[in-house]
Amino acid sequence: MKRRDAVHLLAVAPLAAAFRWTPESVRDASTLARQALTRGTPYEPKNFTPREWETVRLLVDLIIPKDERSGSATDAGVPEFMDFMLGDDPDLQTPIRGGLAWLDHECDDRFGKTFLTCTDADRTALLNDIAWPKKAKPEYAAGVAFFNSFRDLTASGFYSSKLGVQDLRYIGNTFVAEWKGCPPEALAKLGVTYAG
Repeated sequence: MKRRDAVHLLAVAPLAAAFRWTPESVRDASTLARQALTRGTPYEPKNFTPREWETVRLLVDLIIPKDERSGSATDAGVPEFMDFMLGDDPDLQTPIRGGLAWLDHECDDRFGKTFLTCTDADRTALLNDIAWPKKAKPEYAAGVAFFNSFRDLTASGFYSSKLGVQDLRYIGNTFVAEWKGCPPEALAKLGVTYAG
């Protein structure tokens, strides 16, 4: 795909509408990603080329890396989640794949390399130019639109996964024998008290 084509696709794609997904789609994608991770065999993407797949895997881990609290986006099955979402909603194909092409073309213009072959410093420089919409230059509008939507999709995939729910330290849906109310330190932080 030529850069002009990628930029044109991003400009004409209804990005706001393209990134609206239903709770059912998110649930189904999370289930399929979890199944893919537990199979123990390499996942074969159905909606990404091999180069796009490697770029997706790298980019999601730049957005949500592994840390002392939990695993990375790839550990949570986010690339598999995205692959399912692209198959479930064909309108995502153009903005996601066009945005990946935009990254490669922008890296080629700046560094003479693809996003995958750039150094960490080069990738960081590019992502810093598109990650903050209010600070971004107008000429990066297509990249900003792509990256912010891609980041939202990454977060949706991560926080709908088992790993992401554990990262949130969500303890809902558990039996509580006796409810003692909100902990005093939480009440103090909120500046509220129980009416006596």
